[in-house]
Amino acid sequence: MKNSLSIIKWFWEVSKDLRLQTILNSFIGIVTVGLDFAFIWATKLCIDIATGQPRLAGHLSNIRADLSSYNLRFAAAILIGIMATQVVISFSRRWISALLGVRAQNQMQLKLFRRLLISEWNGRELRHSGDVLNRLERDAGDVTSVITDTLPSALSVVTRFIGAFFFLYTMEPTLATLIIIIVPIFLVVSRVYIRKMRSITRDVRDTDSAIQSIMQESIQHRTLLKTLERTDTMTLRLDNMQQHLRHQVRHRTLFSSTSGALVNIGFATGYLLAFLWGIRGMHQGNVTYGMMIAFIQLVGQIQGPFREMTKFVPVIISAFTAGERLMEMEEVPVEEEGEPIKYPDGAGLRFSNVSFRYKPQSRYILQNFSFDFPPGSATAILGETGAGKTTLIRLILALLKPTEGKVEMYPNAQSVSPLTRCNLVYVPQDNTLFSGTIRDNLLLGNPKATDEQMEEALRTACAEFVFSLSEGLDTSLGENSTGLSQGQAQRISIARALLHDGGILLLDEATSALDGETESRLLKNLTQWMRPQQTLLFVTHRHAVLEHCTQVLRLQKITN
Repeated sequence: MKNSLSIIKWFWEVSKDLRLQTILNSFIGIVTVGLDFAFIWATKLCIDIATGQPRLAGHLSNIRADLSSYNLRFAAAILIGIMATQVVISFSRRWISALLGVRAQNQMQLKLFRRLLISEWNGRELRHSGDVLNRLERDAGDVTSVITDTLPSALSVVTRFIGAFFFLYTMEPTLATLIIIIVPIFLVVSRVYIRKMRSITRDVRDTDSAIQSIMQESIQHRTLLKTLERTDTMTLRLDNMQQHLRHQVRHRTLFSSTSGALVNIGFATGYLLAFLWGIRGMHQGNVTYGMMIAFIQLVGQIQGPFREMTKFVPVIISAFTAGERLMEMEEVPVEEEGEPIKYPDGAGLRFSNVSFRYKPQSRYILQNFSFDFPPGSATAILGETGAGKTTLIRLILALLKPTEGKVEMYPNAQSVSPLTRCNLVYVPQDNTLFSGTIRDNLLLGNPKATDEQMEEALRTACAEFVFSLSEGLDTSLGENSTGLSQGQAQRISIARALLHDGGILLLDEATSALDGETESRLLKNLTQWMRPQQTLLFVTHRHAVLEHCTQVLRLQKITN
């Protein structure tokens, strides 16, 4: 686990965009505390006027004045005014929370989401996508909540405690001192409690992420599970993980409940002490009835903060755990950002003595590899599985960096980087259409594309079938392109790529789901679509591609 100081520093940094709501909530919380004390004072004032016991005012304001001059009606009006103000403040607080709360959480998620998208990709993702989503949703929510709500509430609680203590001290110093003795005991117990709860909460949150990962993968691959007749297997796996979570939650609840019970015993003792002290004072004539009511209320105002702290502790612990998990996501460095390096007339690619392996001790995928993809060429990249075809594409896309050697884009011999990615048009093998309309997917290639440009791209990609659909470009697609065949989805993906203006087109098995006739027609269209200086790269297992290429690159798998 990370140390608490580093997590606190991280919280301070991420709070920059959330401080408006934090400050507003803190201000309203302090005003609420002041109104609560004013209510206690007004209540006592009314009681002492009604019972004809003037001693209270002397203790409260140190001005020995005869309360008989006070008008009961005026005191009641003050009490009603305070109560009305409390209602208004409570409404304002709810309104601010509703208005700014969602905005604050959205800002946190948006910042983390963007950072995740621009982070470096190392070819070996360490976290399951279900775990990442759990962190983006639940952990980001916990962090936002503790900054904008819990911390302002904690400030109000501290203010309430200090104010209540001094309020009580002005009336009965000895009683206030006895009640305050609980503070060091509470701090010692809290330190032990927090350390233990952080560990338990981390385990619970990790198990929760594992459950989400199982559900996400099972839903995504439910057709495969049906055909393998393994739906019961995944159900059992989920059930076992849920039982493990229940065991962890029971352990956490038992520990939390036991700790809470011990604290409640201390609180009950404080209430009993205040009550007996007040009864004794009333019997001796040293305490008025209004003072007795004030004692009980103020002891509640002193002990109430500690009760609130017992509620804050699990929330803060959960937020610390959430912050720690989000910090782990931020440890992945981000890609280089800056002005894109564009080659408007097309570009070539050159590999010079490039070697690459994913880990220092793993085998080389490429070793001392050199090859030139000149502008205007069309290259077929062939090779058995594991020969490095996809790795080659990832190096060109600057998703990976060479272990040795260099990959350059020319003219100008510019090393490939995220800044040169604007020159690349990439079509992966897998289905990469998003849920939404066909138009939405095509506009990802070029947000400014007109209907005419989209139609031209669809024809070039042999996706004319879109025009025969009842809703055409506005046809809705479900998850994983529900409603389309794999071949249709591939062709729309190619059309989307063609709308992206780039000088180098990379197709990674992008025609694997097409029949031979459609593939041949598509390849012919692509070679005609090319401008003179544009470059085509086909990663393929299909030899029909060769007749449309000007050169062939055959990769061999490195076995040692």
